[in-house]
Amino acid sequence: MATFWGTAEAAWRWVLDQVRHDADGVWIPEFRGGDLEPRWREDMYSGVGGLAHVLAEIRLCREWTAREQELADAIAARVGARTSATDDISFFSGTVSAISVLTALGAPGADEAVARTLELSTPDGWPNEHLVPPRFREGARCHDLTVGTAGVLLGAVWARRRGVAGAEELADLAAGILLAEREEVPAGLNWRMVPVRFCVEQRELPNFSHGLAGVATALALAGAEFGRPDLVEAATAGAEHLVVLGDRSDGGLRLRTRIPQIEEVDEFSYGWCHGPTGTSLLWPALGRAGVPEVAGVEVEEWRRRCLHSVRVSGLPERRYPGFWDNDGRCCGTAGVGDVLLDSGQYTDFALHLADVVVEHAIPDGDGVCWRFTEHRDEEPLLPPGVGWMQGAAGIAGFLFHAARVAEGDTRSVPRIDTWWTL
Repeated sequence: MATFWGTAEAAWRWVLDQVRHDADGVWIPEFRGGDLEPRWREDMYSGVGGLAHVLAEIRLCREWTAREQELADAIAARVGARTSATDDISFFSGTVSAISVLTALGAPGADEAVARTLELSTPDGWPNEHLVPPRFREGARCHDLTVGTAGVLLGAVWARRRGVAGAEELADLAAGILLAEREEVPAGLNWRMVPVRFCVEQRELPNFSHGLAGVATALALAGAEFGRPDLVEAATAGAEHLVVLGDRSDGGLRLRTRIPQIEEVDEFSYGWCHGPTGTSLLWPALGRAGVPEVAGVEVEEWRRRCLHSVRVSGLPERRYPGFWDNDGRCCGTAGVGDVLLDSGQYTDFALHLADVVVEHAIPDGDGVCWRFTEHRDEEPLLPPGVGWMQGAAGIAGFLFHAARVAEGDTRSVPRIDTWWTL
């Protein structure tokens, strides 16, 4: 326990040492001593917005210092100032990120983020500058959780729960688009990251961040929040198709990273983004919506099976180059451990993951950091990351959480991507 607290505080000191300022306010680099493109400096993934979630973790552990309060105010000011001008609506970098960050800090401005999202909408979704030829056809729309419509819907649900004006209108819009874009399949319904009519290559990423699991989660939560049985029915039909896609050979439930599979990518991943860690979040969402079972199996059992697949996968051992070379939240140990702690299942294993993260910490100045590896690079050891999803900030947040749990305090911070699992 003392090691968890000490390493969490040391990692946080290291992050604070990376904080910089420019003409628009506070920011952090992607890596120690590096830079971050100005357009990403407010975001939740690698930018300063993600530090709001570390501050929320700290607030459950102790009072903020004067420096931390100043940082919180500076983050809110920077994120809030950009909201009305951005053309990005995404979960990590756009208006949905702003909703998440500002509400985590208890700061004003989330209503402006909702209004801007509505302003940017079109009848079939939101424009995306990255979905361009030759990989996609002109005007492509995205309906996943991290970049597209499902993320907007999840943001609207969270905004409604935080009393933000305009949330119901935004939810109605996003839900209507998802219902219109549903793809009927023999086992139920499907949603792809990008609708078929815009795709040059027909490939799916079915897990939480970019595919069916995330879309069904957002629909289930919206159905429960707004009293929409049609959304719950659609989410359930999506889950029926998802279990057909799933592999149960390990005694649990896991979905391939891509369908059809491509040779240079592992068949299965196990993290928040493309693995059963993230996909496990679907089942408590359905339970919250009043769905007792899917395909004849209780939804809580499907959740347990997803987490079982994580448990028997071999992580956090780095079994071969490319398998578990990451200690972060997005596709690494901290993200897995935090979801396990939130679930109350495999808590001993989650604390073991925290032990491993502590072992991997690298002393640096007055703090500690972590270096992940990219085995395909000539120099595989990456520079130490700073931010929430792929850096020391997110790992520190996990260790603060683990320290509380190890002392018998099972409280979790409700966040936009986890609140329904607690």
